[in-house]
This record gives sequence, structure tokens and C-alpha cells, in this order.
Amino acid sequence: MEALPNSSERSVSLRRLLNDHTVALPGAINALSARLIEREGFEAVYVSGAVLANSVGGVPDTGLMTLTESVAHCAAIAGATRLPIIADADTGYGGPENAARTVRELEHAGVSGIHLEDQEFPKRCGHLAGKQLVPAEAFCQTIAAASAARSCDDFLLIARTDARGVTGYDDAVARAHAYLDAGADAIFPEALRDADELRRFARDMSRDGARALLLGNMTEFGQTPYLSVDEFADMGYSMVIFPVTLQRVAMKAMQEALRVLRREGTQQSLLQSMQTRQELYDLLGYDGTVGGSARTGGLGS
Repeated sequence: MEALPNSSERSVSLRRLLNDHTVALPGAINALSARLIEREGFEAVYVSGAVLANSVGGVPDTGLMTLTESVAHCAAIAGATRLPIIADADTGYGGPENAARTVRELEHAGVSGIHLEDQEFPKRCGHLAGKQLVPAEAFCQTIAAASAARSCDDFLLIARTDARGVTGYDDAVARAHAYLDAGADAIFPEALRDADELRRFARDMSRDGARALLLGNMTEFGQTPYLSVDEFADMGYSMVIFPVTLQRVAMKAMQEALRVLRREGTQQSLLQSMQTRQELYDLLGYDGTVGGSARTGGLGS
């Protein structure tokens, strides 16, 4: 049975990928979907806090899930794939000391990087109105504590700022620079409004001719327009997450399937839209290996 990489090994792999090209990260719903993400040739996995709240807890994304639940969810995903994993750690589940513990716990679970956000607790979805920010100085303390808690220097610490939708674009830029100075490796500017603003933000984050690592959020039905990974790359973004795409597609498909079952009393007309038993077995690795054929991809192989 092939051993899965630990957090440090995944972190090194993630850094190597980011140094080479812009990385697309589909959001896994669960461990099985993480296997599928790897099987389909993606290089990294994202774990959304919204998906954790919605699919695991059955609750809104309003800070209701705990660190314990996040760690368990991430550990299950890490146990199903060799890919690097970036996890949404919300506000760090408390103050600076809590954020430090969050880093240690998620590293132990196998995660390669996290992002922390500068909203007040309880947080709100980044594309909704009514968000409130913590003072930049306080969040810098959180970032510094999280950075110091890493056991591996390559573990990626991403600072998300929600300032664009609260205090405006200029404050988002100012906060992002402060967060980098406090120890963040990358910036996640949430809910920028259009391609010009995304491009401008990347320019404004340049320092001495070097661009900061930036994460673009390609969520659906939000403030940010639909852009491809290549378009984000051209703007200077190193990571593009698709946090809730798989959950939304799966939920719509399940809704339609339930309506067919209720209407027809049989699933027979749904067979052509199903994953077959053999396809599931192949994905799960019923030949006795960890992850079966999913092991053929990931980490540059």
C-alpha cells in the first residue's frame, strides 16, 4: 500500500507548482470527490468553508462550523488523494492563539496551506452584503501568530481581505500589503468587481518589480465576473479556486433525480446520467491499492 504524502511534502509540491504556473483548484465536496479531482488531472484541491458548512453541517456559511469539524473533513480528504490541499480556515476560529492552533491542527491533518480572513466573527459569505471587518492591526497579529506556528516553511499562508465590499478598493490594497508584511505568503482579494479591478489589484500588489502570490476566487453567482484560469494567469494570479462548483452541480443533479424518482417511481431513466458501479469501484481502488487508479496522477506524475 503506497503511503500518502504528509503536509510538508504536499506543501513543497504546491510551492513548486506555483513557481511554474497558475494552478486551478476545484473545491472538493468530500473525500470521494477529491479522488475524482485527482483522477481528472487537476494538480491541487481546495476545501471550501461554505461546502463544509453546507454539505457536512447542513447549515449556512456563517461561522457555525468548528475547528474540530474542519480538521476531520480535511483529514478525510487528505486520506483520499496525494494532491496538495488548500483549506478555508475562516477567521481562524478565534484570536491569534486560535489561528496558531488552527495552523498546527490542519498541518497535522495533511493540508498544504490555508487562508484566513479579516472579517469579524461570525463571518458572512464574501459575496454578500453586511460584512464587518476586524481592524487591520488586529488581523496582522493573527497572521503573525499563524505564520510563526507553521512547522514547515513551505506551508502556504494566505490572507483574505473582504475590504473591497466594506471599506473599498484602496483599503483592500493597503490591508493586503500590511498582511504580507505581517507574514502572509499570498493574498486572496475577495469579491473584486470586474476584470479591470482584478488586473489593477495585481499591479498594485507588485513590490520592487516582483508580484505577490495572488488567489482568484471563481465562484458562481457572485460579484466577480466569469474568467478562465488562463485569463487569471494573464492578470498575474497564481491560484484560481472553484470553491462550490462541484457542490452546486451535484445538488442540481440530485434535485432533478429526486423529481424523476417521485414522478416515475423508478430510477431507470436516470441510468445514463449515473456513474456506474464499475466506475465507482475503479475510483475507489477495489484492486486493493490506496485510491486505485487515482494514484496515477498528482504531484507532477
